[in-house]
Amino acid sequence: MDYKPRSRGVSRLYAHLVLTTKYRRKVISVPMLERLKEIVADLCQKWQCELLECNGEPEHLHVLFRYYPQMQLSKFINNLKSVSSRRIRQEFEQEVDAVYWKDVFWNESYSIDSCGDALLTVLRNYVQSQKGCQ
Repeated sequence: MDYKPRSRGVSRLYAHLVLTTKYRRKVISVPMLERLKEIVADLCQKWQCELLECNGEPEHLHVLFRYYPQMQLSKFINNLKSVSSRRIRQEFEQEVDAVYWKDVFWNESYSIDSCGDALLTVLRNYVQSQKGCQ
């Protein structure tokens, strides 16, 4: 992978984010997963990071992305969780309400790992191999 130049330096930073649904309930359907991918891609563009892969299964979502050192990861993740949760609850109201009684979608916690070039290839294959949703 190439270094990305910025005005004050170059960087090559990658992260693997995993979000789980509240109580790990299997709520993510195929149309919901496709919409989540669109939402994540849109937010990555707004935050000026590069989405490399996004996929998931009924109870979790994997996001592999490239970011710059100036990006505040915790703020990006909180924004990603709140925006995606709100949009999914609005657009898939019946599906979500059948599983959750409150305005929730994601678990409060998340997993994020940094990764280098060698691990990046392995993670890309892993995220692509997720079964998706039935």
